[in-house]
Amino acid sequence: MDILIIDDDPFVCASLQTILQVQDDIEVLGTGTSGQQAVELYRRYEPDILLIDIQMKGMTGLEAARQILAQWPLARILFLTTFSDNDYIRDALQMGAKGYLIKQDIEAIAPALRAVYSGQSVFGDEVVHKLPDLMGAPAGPDLSGFQLSEREREVTELVALGLSNREIADRLFLSEGTVRNYLSAILEKLDLRDRTQLAVFYYRQK
Repeated sequence: MDILIIDDDPFVCASLQTILQVQDDIEVLGTGTSGQQAVELYRRYEPDILLIDIQMKGMTGLEAARQILAQWPLARILFLTTFSDNDYIRDALQMGAKGYLIKQDIEAIAPALRAVYSGQSVFGDEVVHKLPDLMGAPAGPDLSGFQLSEREREVTELVALGLSNREIADRLFLSEGTVRNYLSAILEKLDLRDRTQLAVFYYRQK
């Protein structure tokens, strides 16, 4: 996959390029240090994925992403930032970003890029835990069109609320193994990889 890296710190750009360039399936087409450069480089290369920071001088990463998505609605944009600010996360979700990662989890970046490239959405654990407050509403989404049983829909909702398998088992009076089986079946039906993606899927149906 071809990617662009945008971060206001040139050292971060160089470090990410070094880390990712050694991956056999990742080609770094270029790097930039501003939102304006992100738009210009995207126009020049039209990469598979744009990996971009949020806070930058002048045009922010969020502003650049909006401009890019306005011209290329199918653009895959993955935010990589040190900020887990609720407003930033909400904006990223609402504009259609494919992911939001916190920089401290460097090892997760390459797998996240592969997931986004394959059509999935990726959000770090710290972000997923905020989703109920950021995106939630009293009424749950309508999941009737996804061939989930009533019990599977209950498990999905509790995963989205951040409960562990043990907590879900206690809530639904099931064994922990049964919850794991339900979760595996749900992920297979929805073609999702893990509970993080399931939580994101849930809130995007609202």
